Amino acid sequence: MNKAENFDESLQELAKFAKAISHPARLAILKHLAETKTCISGDISDYLPLSRTTVSQHLKELKDLGLIQGTIDGLKINYCLCNPLIEKKLQLFNSFFEPIKSSRVDCIL
Repeated sequence: MNKAENFDESLQELAKFAKAISHPARLAILKHLAETKTCISGDISDYLPLSRTTVSQHLKELKDLGLIQGTIDGLKINYCLCNPLIEKKLQLFNSFFEPIKSSRVDCIL
């Protein structure tokens, strides 16, 4: 049994989202896709200081979580953001941090 399974489902979902966006390369991919609206996978590796293989691994992580989607176009895959799911994940993130942010407990060091 995975110890993460002992936690609330929303916490597990939030942790998976946080893990997916915890790498600067994946953040750079999301930013690049947001700026270009759609992108061919080869173009992404040209934009990042990483090999095509490494970029593919990061694309897979983002795709597995559903943050991006890819459509096959001949020998190329066109990737784009999955904005509805990103919005849902951001709402989950904000819902989690709002009570923490508003607790206003000062810590004395």
